[in-house]
Amino acid sequence: MTLEHLIVLRHGETEWNAAHRLQGHRDTQLNARGRRQAREAAPSVVALAPEVIVSSDLMRARETASAVAVLTDLAVSTDPRLRETSLGLWEGLTRDEVEAGWPDEWQAWRTTTSHAAPPEGESRWQVAQRAVEVVRELDAGPARRALLVAHGGLIVGLTGLLLGLPETSWSTLVGVGNCHWVALHRMDGRWRLHAYNAGLGGVVLPTEDDEVAGL
Repeated sequence: MTLEHLIVLRHGETEWNAAHRLQGHRDTQLNARGRRQAREAAPSVVALAPEVIVSSDLMRARETASAVAVLTDLAVSTDPRLRETSLGLWEGLTRDEVEAGWPDEWQAWRTTTSHAAPPEGESRWQVAQRAVEVVRELDAGPARRALLVAHGGLIVGLTGLLLGLPETSWSTLVGVGNCHWVALHRMDGRWRLHAYNAGLGGVVLPTEDDEVAGL
């Protein structure tokens, strides 16, 4: 195991984020505010000294990763295993539309076991299992500090899995804000949480919408 520090950065804002529309695997791009967020966050992320950058292959994550990489001599590699949760039938719908159409499923997905999933979509557990493969592969390489650029729902699942949190408690982790990050470091062979939902404004208290990882 070589990794000592892991930073997981959420992408900047998209028009779908602004409209509270669920994206999942839909390949949306950053809006003007999201591009500004990425530029403004980049120096702070670079200061954490990543030695390798791996991004989700979705455009909103790639654009965010590029804003960081341009301040370094690092190339960005992409990996589809870092994609957001597949939200199945909910993709493209607003939060209000999903709550109206699937009230019980929505509540279960938000507040119960990590194995709950949207209709025809993925659970947090499934997402974490594919994302952690990327971490394990990095762990077999030379880098001590890695930056992953990904998505809110994936970050919740991956954080819960790496910290060894009970699966029933993953839903207590709020969604990470746009261009905010989670920082973990390894001590005595175990991952420890250094910062959660960190960003230029410090730790940000979530709004009701931010509590839904995957928007």
